[in-house]
Amino acid sequence: MGHRALVAYRRPDRRYDLRYSHWGGEGLSLTTEITAATPLADGAVQSDLLVDSITRDRILTDFLDPCVHEALYLVAPAAEYRVDAYRVCWLEWGDCRDGDRGAIIAADPADDGAIRRWVRATKTALADIVEMGALSRRAARAYLEARICEEYDGVVYTYAGRPAGDSGPTDAPPPDRWLEDRVRDGEEGRPRTDETGDPTETDEGY
Repeated sequence: MGHRALVAYRRPDRRYDLRYSHWGGEGLSLTTEITAATPLADGAVQSDLLVDSITRDRILTDFLDPCVHEALYLVAPAAEYRVDAYRVCWLEWGDCRDGDRGAIIAADPADDGAIRRWVRATKTALADIVEMGALSRRAARAYLEARICEEYDGVVYTYAGRPAGDSGPTDAPPPDRWLEDRVRDGEEGRPRTDETGDPTETDEGY
């Protein structure tokens, strides 16, 4: 099954070249394995490009499937291959019938476990409340999104890359996943969302 991750390498023109890692989502291990000497983490990141010269917004909406990917890495080769890691969180329950809403949260190996436990516990509690009829699924998701933004400064987005009628991979149940980006020429910018809750690209980041 793997622990799937996307790895985006920043170009001089501020766009990204996107690659795939089948096991990179496990423990955010690529945070330390990607270096100037090992830019593809000794083969943990595939050399073939998924797409080149892509904007940050399109990484989320077109490629970062919250039902499939567990992590996103943003690599800055010009800054000695600094790596920023993000957990991907799937904001739906069960069968994905309500859409493909996801969130990303900045993380590192030290706090990764706590973040994942918090999301799992919050989603479990909300699922019980929905099952009891106290909240609709939509209201529960809105609450979850708000908590992620407030507690972890996360960014929510809608994944639009899956063809109509495709419910996602069939080799595993939909997971609980996440992530987020703040690269700005060596500085960190606060993630931003538009009026729909989707991230918007500015010169200072999301």
